[in-house]
Amino acid sequence: MSQSGSDQETNDLVDSPPEPTYAERARTLMHVSGIATLCTTSQKHSDWPFGSVVAYGLDDHGNPTLLISNMAMHTKNLLADPRVSLLVTPPGKNSDPLGAARVTVMGQIRKIPKDQSASIREQYLARHKNAAYWVDFADFNFFEMDTIDVYYVGGFGAMGWVTASDYNAAKVDPLADAESGLIEHFNANHKEDLVVLGKTWGEPDTIHVTLTAIDRLGFHIRLKTPERFTSTRLAFPNALESPEEVRGAFLTIVQKAKETRN
Repeated sequence: MSQSGSDQETNDLVDSPPEPTYAERARTLMHVSGIATLCTTSQKHSDWPFGSVVAYGLDDHGNPTLLISNMAMHTKNLLADPRVSLLVTPPGKNSDPLGAARVTVMGQIRKIPKDQSASIREQYLARHKNAAYWVDFADFNFFEMDTIDVYYVGGFGAMGWVTASDYNAAKVDPLADAESGLIEHFNANHKEDLVVLGKTWGEPDTIHVTLTAIDRLGFHIRLKTPERFTSTRLAFPNALESPEEVRGAFLTIVQKAKETRN
């Protein structure tokens, strides 16, 4: 039996929907955040990992940059052993951190001479304006990480290594800066619509749905049923560039779901 055009459109929403690569998702997460856990090798306790919280910037290729004091323990550690990693999670409060994305960037870090730090300084201060109060203190210096490897976790069941070259070449998703606002909008104002999507293309006994991620190609929803939590992804009809396009596409997908259920 041949498949009708409307059936084909419906299947395109959920059957292997296109997704950004892990490299793109890692670059995007690094872009929207700005705070990380820095892991260095302890000098006090030989070969033990030492974690601390730092603010970071990014160069044009996504390599992290730090503005840190010579007095900080992590600075002393990395000057003795330049092998470091940064763990980055989404900004803001997250009620389900294990279901959210995170990325670990590993690399070798090096101190940037003050007379060579102009571009790094500009990019860093654009992200962390308050750092202007201490950027010129004598004991503060810029450091840059040469990325060696990247490990991305997109939530439950989505994880993998990303080569440094793929990460450095990847582009930030065009919806990155608008994503958190869009997620908040849909979860606050479209609760019933989200349940319709969950029942139509997820689990028929869905009782609650939370939209958890949006990118130019589609969005993820997390479903709650009486028995379990699960998730699914729905595709946009084409790559989107703006919040206005996302809102329109979302309403179109909801309408298709309602038509499918009738």
